[in-house]
Amino acid sequence: MVILMKEEQEKLSKLLKNKTVIVSCSGGPDSMALLSIVNNIKDTNNVKVVVAHVNHKVREESDEEAQMVEKFAKQNNDIFELYEIKEYHDKTNFHEDARKIRYKFLKELKDKYNADYLLTAHHGDDLTETVLMRITRGSNLKGYIGFKEESDWENIKLLRPLIRRTKKYLEHYNIENNIPYRIDKTNYSDEYTRNRYRNEIIPLLKKEDENIHLKYLKLSTELNKYYQFVKELVKKEEKNIVDDDGNIIVSKLINLPSLYQEVLIGEMIADIQLNDYLPLNDSLFNDMLNVIKSSKTNALIDLPNNYVFGKEYDKLVFKKKVDSVESIDYILENDYIGNTFDIIFTDDFDSSNNCIALSKNDIKLPLKLRNRKNGDTIEVLNLNGKKKVNDIFIDSKVPSHKRDIYPLLVDSNDNILWIPGIKKSKFAKAKNEKYDIILCCKEKR
Repeated sequence: MVILMKEEQEKLSKLLKNKTVIVSCSGGPDSMALLSIVNNIKDTNNVKVVVAHVNHKVREESDEEAQMVEKFAKQNNDIFELYEIKEYHDKTNFHEDARKIRYKFLKELKDKYNADYLLTAHHGDDLTETVLMRITRGSNLKGYIGFKEESDWENIKLLRPLIRRTKKYLEHYNIENNIPYRIDKTNYSDEYTRNRYRNEIIPLLKKEDENIHLKYLKLSTELNKYYQFVKELVKKEEKNIVDDDGNIIVSKLINLPSLYQEVLIGEMIADIQLNDYLPLNDSLFNDMLNVIKSSKTNALIDLPNNYVFGKEYDKLVFKKKVDSVESIDYILENDYIGNTFDIIFTDDFDSSNNCIALSKNDIKLPLKLRNRKNGDTIEVLNLNGKKKVNDIFIDSKVPSHKRDIYPLLVDSNDNILWIPGIKKSKFAKAKNEKYDIILCCKEKR
């Protein structure tokens, strides 16, 4: 009997009717089976199919695999898009670097074709492997779910139509329907953790029940129901724990039930992992929860891949550290567009610290923007004497990681005229005084 995957095709016919879809296709048995069933329903349902293939250029067979996928796509009148990886940025973590490159390529195609759906060939064995690996490594509730049949990604629907099938089933489908495919020989190497689960542990589970993947799918689905329920509760509380700038206030966060805290942080982790590499285990996740509960006003911990997590002045911090300080040495003759601040020339007087009015007669032009230096002082407006810039940062609760990248306005005599958004110097003019320069700042969050 020829395997047709009728259930999957019927479902895709309903979902993809009159839609543009991207099929991520490596050329392996899973993705070629997926591409085949999409092509089976595309003409009767007016589906525009874009086949996305990434040539990783790490195996001798890579070029031939790309040619095979392209030939199959063109035989079916699909659009074929190829991306060849010329260089890897992180050779110590090839798989994760390749994943980031692949999803960047898929995002570009989504924008190029205004696609409605992205289809990947993750199947039931993949889900089983993922759940088992996370149980072994340690994770949180979201992590134990693995992945879902349908989810949102970069304003596009991500579908995994083969989640109820096994790799063996998909290989039989290809053979019986004369669908070409290639096997990546590295899948048999136990050098990689996932392969050890795939080649040693999964076969043992299938001896107990050949449909074990459906049991793990049920586990994943049940966990997801509870997770989504709690997630909705957390969403209702979010407005009560953020300030006007959208910062999460730690003292309010820790008053929520611990499960709410875990879900909130889990979602933040997931958002980062969509576009970057952030591996976490159970121990690190618990460290994250503990640091926000600590009695210290400022408490940060380092995470993998140069991320930092914790709190500064009761605000939650979760970001990637700057590898090197942004060097600011800018002659301010035109508007300045920076990484942390924009400084804009304007005609609108504003008495707040977000703007400063100056007279050319009191200062030496040209104006400049620079980073702070050790021992910097400013003669603060309406204050007799000088004050250290670093003390002003502390008083204003500027997080320590922002102080070295904060732009300072100086004249050509290196007099500090303005700490944008915080303090003005004695050179600042009132509205009833003479001035010929007005600058305003806008901080980037």
